[in-house]
Amino acid sequence: MGKLRHIALSVKDPEASCEFFKQAFDMFEVGNSGTGTKYLTDGIVNIALLNRNGKPLGYKGEEPFFGLDHFGIWVDDIDKACKKVEAAGAKHIMGNKTGDPNSFYEIKYRMPTGEVFDITAGGWRGAVKDVIPAND
Repeated sequence: MGKLRHIALSVKDPEASCEFFKQAFDMFEVGNSGTGTKYLTDGIVNIALLNRNGKPLGYKGEEPFFGLDHFGIWVDDIDKACKKVEAAGAKHIMGNKTGDPNSFYEIKYRMPTGEVFDITAGGWRGAVKDVIPAND
């Protein structure tokens, strides 16, 4: 079973959004990229605050878009997961299976309904694949 462990938001100001998540939800900053993207975690899920200037991957609209860009699923076996999502109708849009399994590489797909997601067997910084529920 895949685990939802990554959510990417296209935001106007990654730095300000990062500060909001840290202050409002006590999240921890776990990294950034040269493009201005900020990464946070709650200890289970990785959140990417993308600096896409209002133009998410594949977006063709005229007005800037800010909000959910894509989500990520952590899988056990990348080959099986790719075959399974493709059999369900997903279309490959970027990334390949030969990425370094020790890095945070991702393979991106578009669902038949248009939404973008990625899969990885390597996870995301700050995310935890398997979570053990607390006893009631």
